[in-house]
Amino acid sequence: MQIEQTATTDLIPYVSNSRMHSEGQVAQIAASIKEFGFNNPILVDKEKGIIAGHGRVLAARKLGMDKVPTVELSHLTETQRKAYIIADNKLALNADWDMEMLSLEMGGLSDEDFDLSLIGFDVGELTEIMFKPDFEPGSEDDQGRLDQKTPTTCPECGHEFEA
Repeated sequence: MQIEQTATTDLIPYVSNSRMHSEGQVAQIAASIKEFGFNNPILVDKEKGIIAGHGRVLAARKLGMDKVPTVELSHLTETQRKAYIIADNKLALNADWDMEMLSLEMGGLSDEDFDLSLIGFDVGELTEIMFKPDFEPGSEDDQGRLDQKTPTTCPECGHEFEA
């Protein structure tokens, strides 16, 4: 496989592409390209029809890029090309996250003051990933003993009682 630079105006979106890209997602992809570079080439057929990378092409156009890296997949039959367009999108969605490892990685990036909005998670997801509450029971030292009362003084009236 050889990477070539292809004019964005020469790339033809697949008319039956079932994957949709919102303006917000295209903006996220554009921000990622600005931060990290264009690291994932567009996959095309012999006629420069887009097989994979529709969102990246939209982001490149948004950024005013004239050319993007492409790889031609000339070995695919027409049926394989159509199936791969779907498989490329769906197979990535079938993966799960190791939430503990993800939390550690995100925490490390946060400690380095990296802008986590560039990674693609929204604020709610970031909060869930990085700030998992601990619902495990605490020790006696954490909670005190319920069978022991402690003398307490009311800060308002000065009355002493055991609680």
